[in-house]
Formats: sequence, C-alpha cells, structure tokens
Amino acid sequence: MKHLRSPLILIVLASFLFLGGVHAQSAEQRKLEARKERLQKEIRQINSLLSQQKKERKSVLEELEDLNQKIRVRRELIKVTNQQANLLNRRINANINEISSLREQLEGLKEDYAAMIRKSYKSKSQQSRLMFLLSSDNFQQAFKRVKYMQQYAGYRKEQGEEIVKTTERLKTLNNDLIAQRKEKQALVEENKVVQAELQQELNAQRDLVNSIKRKESQYAAQIRRKQQESDEIDRQIDNLIKEAIARSNRENRAKGKKVSSTSFALTAEAEVMGKNFKENKGKLPWPVEKGVIKMRYGTQPHPVVRSVQIKSNGVRIATEKGSKARSVFKGKVLAVTGYKGGNKAVLIQHGSYISVYNNLSKVFVKEGDLVGTKQQIGEVFTNNVTNETLLKFMIYNNNKIDNPSNWIYRM
Repeated sequence: MKHLRSPLILIVLASFLFLGGVHAQSAEQRKLEARKERLQKEIRQINSLLSQQKKERKSVLEELEDLNQKIRVRRELIKVTNQQANLLNRRINANINEISSLREQLEGLKEDYAAMIRKSYKSKSQQSRLMFLLSSDNFQQAFKRVKYMQQYAGYRKEQGEEIVKTTERLKTLNNDLIAQRKEKQALVEENKVVQAELQQELNAQRDLVNSIKRKESQYAAQIRRKQQESDEIDRQIDNLIKEAIARSNRENRAKGKKVSSTSFALTAEAEVMGKNFKENKGKLPWPVEKGVIKMRYGTQPHPVVRSVQIKSNGVRIATEKGSKARSVFKGKVLAVTGYKGGNKAVLIQHGSYISVYNNLSKVFVKEGDLVGTKQQIGEVFTNNVTNETLLKFMIYNNNKIDNPSNWIYRM
C-alpha cells in the first residue's frame, strides 16, 4: 500500500507550494492595485486643478509645469499597469503548470484506483475473505489481517475522494485561467488608452517647450527673480525661528543653566510632545485635505527651464481654491506673520520641531494658541493671475530645515 500513497503525498505537497505562491502573488497584486488607485487619484486631482486654472492661466511656464506633472504620473501609472500584467502572466503560467501536473497526478490516481478495484474484484467474495482470516496461524495474525482489510477499504474510499477533489481542483484552475486571461486583456486595453493620452500630453509638452526655448533667457530671468523673493522669505522664517530659540533660552541662561544657541529650551511637557512628533515620522497627515506636489524639497533644476537651478526649503502643494491649511500635529502656535509679496505664514511648534504653513490669505489662529492634529489654521492663497492655489510647507528640527516628504504619509 506504500506505493499507492505516493501520488496522494505529491498532490498534497504540490497544493501547499502552489497555494503559498498564489498567496504571495495575491498580496503583490493588492499592493499594485492600491498603488494604481493612488496614481489615478493624483491624475484626477491634477486634471481638476488644471480645469479650474485653465481659463485664468497666462504663464506658459506654469502650464508646462502642470503638464510635466501629469506626464510623470501617467508614466508611473503605465509602469504599474505593466507590472500588474507581468504578475498575471506569472500566475497564468503557474496555473498552466499546475493544471498539467494535476492531470498527470489524476491519471496516476485513476490507475492506482483501477488496480485496487481489479484486486478487490478478484477477492471480493465473502468466502475468500473468510478463508483469508481462517488460514491465519494464530489469533494475532488474524487480528492483523482484519486491520489490513479495514485499512484497505478505507484507503480505497480515500483514493476515490481524492480523485473527486483533484477533478474539482482542475475545474477551478481552468476557470481561474479563463478569468486571468480576461483580466490581462483588460489591463492591456487600459494601458493602450493611457499610452494614447500620454502621447497627446507629450505632443503638447513638445510644443510648449519649443515656445519657451524662443524666450528662454526671458523666462530664466523671471525664475531667478522669483527664487530671490522665495529665498528672502525663507531667510525671514529662519531668523524668526532663531529668535524664538534665543527667547526660550534667555530664562535658563539667567538661571545659570547651560543652554544651546541652536536648540529650544524645552519644558518636560514640550519634550514629550517633540518625542511624540518624532515617533510619528512618515505617518503625519497632509497639511491640506487634497493636493499634489508641485515642487519637492532641495536644490534641483527648474522643471521647465532646466538650465536654472532652484532651491526649495520645503514642498509646494497645489490644491483647490478655498482649501484650508491644517496642522499636521498637535502643538502651539509659535508665530503668525506676513511677508511682503508672500502673504501670511503660521509656524506651529511641536517640542523641538516646527511646521511652517506659508502663502495663506487668511489665518484662523493667533500666537500662543494650542492646536490639534488636522485643525484648520488658515485659508491657502489663490493667485488672481494664474488662479493657482499653492501652499508652501516646511518642517524644522530646531533651526535645521528637514525634508517634509520624510514626515508626511505617502508624500
């Protein structure tokens, strides 16, 4: 009977291995689907912002910036869809191999089962079984023969049930294969649509780039002028934070305590808040409910006029007209200030960390107020010329600027 059990063991092992692979692929498929949904949402948000601003837009630079953003996300979407199709290919090939293996194992089961039936038929009479027992040399041998006949009957039933299960498994795999091929075809068709839209955007991008090249020096001068204005506002924010650190340290210095000129002197409660803020790194909510990144942190070539380097001490988030800025974590309003040509800014202290919300047209808080996570602190300014609504968001650790993308969830 030992040789009869080998096909059953093979089927069980193959099923475990197959199910393990399917589980891993399903997890990867869910991850890719979630990523695709996020990209599709970002494209919808960009399209929504473009439709709101199109009538008012007068700057070809800003129009090309938005188009570049759409192209970037569209390419990422195509990449994710291709990854989904490749994953389905692997699943389809795995199913084909599994179907082939199960068919071979099913044939083996049927052959073993037929051999058992033939053997059982030859000795099926009650007299034969009785003579088999009576011919035993002793009681112990007779008992073993009874157990053998019981086990043989049980295994025969087990083999029959396994044949039914394997047949059903084959049917299920065949149905899965049909569904997966349809799903793959749908992904291929979806990608064709996205690629056609991407090509239209690339054509529009080429036309805009050509129009900009004819006046590149003029546009470069505009970008540098805006960069100088942005740098001046950043310097004012830096100075304001340094002054706040100095104020927090005066009392401790007067008491003879050792203080640092670059760090806040914190109360025990403020230290706890700073620790909690740090523990939420990468999990903080966005400073606006809906938005897309127009400019990332750091020194980088301008997204349109690549010959010009620009520096961003934070991120610039495009959002809808009338959108409200909201605190990314509980804290205390350190300052509310306005800048020439820069509208208003709110600085919120979270222990030794500070979040900065710049380019607000209205402010709903005042210095010294305690605010909660996601509490609205002001309305984001909308440019009447370009109709753009941009929030400039920064994070400081004491007097050192940090990349907000490291702190905000999925930024």
